[in-house]
Amino acid sequence: CCYKNLEDLGLELSFPETNSSLILVKKVPLCFIEREANELRRKRQPVTKSIVEELIQEQVELVQTTGGRARGTLPLTFLKVLASQACHGAIKFNERLTLEESCRLIEALSSCQLPFQCAHGRPSMMPLADIDHLQQDMQPRPNLARLRKMARAWHLFGK
Repeated sequence: CCYKNLEDLGLELSFPETNSSLILVKKVPLCFIEREANELRRKRQPVTKSIVEELIQEQVELVQTTGGRARGTLPLTFLKVLASQACHGAIKFNERLTLEESCRLIEALSSCQLPFQCAHGRPSMMPLADIDHLQQDMQPRPNLARLRKMARAWHLFGK
């Protein structure tokens, strides 16, 4: 049940017969190792043990509440680790980009469901100009259909 699911996720455990309350962790998912390396590079405390404990607890609760029938979704623990990696690897405010990098970024963002926020839901863009101060004839017309679509997505998935 849960044990096989954890192996599918890259977490290998063993349960020694001599101690029923002991769980030995043999392998952890690569994203956990990468998160640990990032934390240690920043002179922070190790996090792998707490992440593994959180994942095991999450899976135990899932088995208890669903009887082990819920499968096929990525555990919240993984989503949090991946969101953290996405933010740490992201372009930061005031970081200079070449024209080509800027074009690739805009192209990639145009295909995103929520291009105006990071993986944690925080704003990821800032205004470059105050539209009230631009000349009327120089203002491009806004794509209202796209803005409505983005607003609906924000209401559904944002906040």
